[in-house]
Amino acid sequence: MLKNLGFLLLTLLCIHQTCAQEVLFEFGERKDFDDLIANTDRPEALRWIDVNTSDSTWRLDDNVLVSTGLPIGVVRSEKMYQNFILHVEWRHMEKGGNSGIFAWCDAVPESHNRLPSGVEIQMLELDWVNQNIRNGETPPIAYVHGELFGAGQTKTTPDNPRGERSKSIENRCLGVGEWNKYTVVCVDGTIKLSVNGKFVNGVSKSTKRKGYLCLEAEGAEIQFRNLQIIELDDGYILPEHIVGELR
Repeated sequence: MLKNLGFLLLTLLCIHQTCAQEVLFEFGERKDFDDLIANTDRPEALRWIDVNTSDSTWRLDDNVLVSTGLPIGVVRSEKMYQNFILHVEWRHMEKGGNSGIFAWCDAVPESHNRLPSGVEIQMLELDWVNQNIRNGETPPIAYVHGELFGAGQTKTTPDNPRGERSKSIENRCLGVGEWNKYTVVCVDGTIKLSVNGKFVNGVSKSTKRKGYLCLEAEGAEIQFRNLQIIELDDGYILPEHIVGELR
């Protein structure tokens, strides 16, 4: 009886893990830098796997990926990436909306907030500061403009410190319903962020330097388009810099 029960539990676990690895949707492109230089580029569609959201959280509307924001959680890239350039355009559809993208991410949610460890590239709508007044004070606008920080177990060194986080040195974000463009250069533990055509933030010495990309749902509708990853040459990396591989 116990043997049969153990076999049943193992079977259910295997079924769950297999389902968890199914591709939820394809969105964006992966390109190789050397192929771009040689003008022989053959883009590869990016495949995304649900971690702890749902199939109703995300939908493709022509070339735009729409997230309802609920339930809070992430989807992850099928593959891990080390050194790369990420380009993405995004817009919030609700005032004060919250979201982001995780780089070098382990894609393992923490129990207290359903979000994983990695370097978060923040995407907050401009009205967030007005909706989060604390002790009678409105937070500085820098909170919403492309903050970079190590989330969860990942640690980074900020270029422009706000505690352990790094804030942008200039506000270039546009508000609700308007498209913003992020270019993110991720090389050997250093990340530099360009917002709408200008580099304004960065972190370095990340404790993780190879991992998954994760798109975040965090309670409000956000839309993404024109997501591209350009893979660069690998750099020197230690085993502890690499997140655990998910299968």
